Amino acid sequence: MEMQGRTVIVTGGASGIGRATALLLAREGARVFVGDIDESGGKATAETARIGGHAVEFLPLDLQEQGSIAYFAGAVFDQVDRVDGLVNAAGWDRIQPFMENPSEMWEELIAINLLGAVRLTRAVLPPMIEAQAGKIVNISSDAGRVGSMGETVYAAAKGGLIAFTKSLAREMARHRINVNCVCPGPTDTPLFQRQPDRMKEALTRAIPFRRIAQPEDIAEAVMFFLGPRTDYITGQVLSVSGGLTMVG
Repeated sequence: MEMQGRTVIVTGGASGIGRATALLLAREGARVFVGDIDESGGKATAETARIGGHAVEFLPLDLQEQGSIAYFAGAVFDQVDRVDGLVNAAGWDRIQPFMENPSEMWEELIAINLLGAVRLTRAVLPPMIEAQAGKIVNISSDAGRVGSMGETVYAAAKGGLIAFTKSLAREMARHRINVNCVCPGPTDTPLFQRQPDRMKEALTRAIPFRRIAQPEDIAEAVMFFLGPRTDYITGQVLSVSGGLTMVG
């Protein structure tokens, strides 16, 4: 199994991409700590793994609260000396024209999609640096690469996560820590299911493969970056969009 013996944190593991990633990594032998604000969903992910004989533990995590981030990291390090991988998969969005956005929505978008990942990464890096080993995968979005109508501040936060990935990769290379980024296109998550049918149909037609991504499609790309095949890859941004955004 590709992830045998590795310990990985996955945020946003209660649903969608985070859940699919946590379960895939566990099936491949990893010990996974799932962090999410959704306690019932997080516990359900852990129970699904347990039934399959895999190791997933849920711990509550609110990425808008620095105290919650510190508590989560401390709870993980109470059980392990360090983690081999961190997947910043948690995210939040609301599709709405920019001129209709309330300002508090901007704060929430940036806190969850950018600052939460920054703060948690800072919390888990010291043991990685000491061990001179570790892999970080940030889940951004193609909205952060090419923009997206109705998601302007979300795209700004996700674009910031891409820049954070590249800059951190430069700083961490001396410590043999890989930092990479996966950018999903439209994916069949709870957020996507809340969109109007006409929007879902239009996006499906626009994708060359003529289907919306499943969370498992994104999870496979994340595992690629966490596994041994990418030991010499860092600072890279991989679009997983069925060919929707073929840009450099």
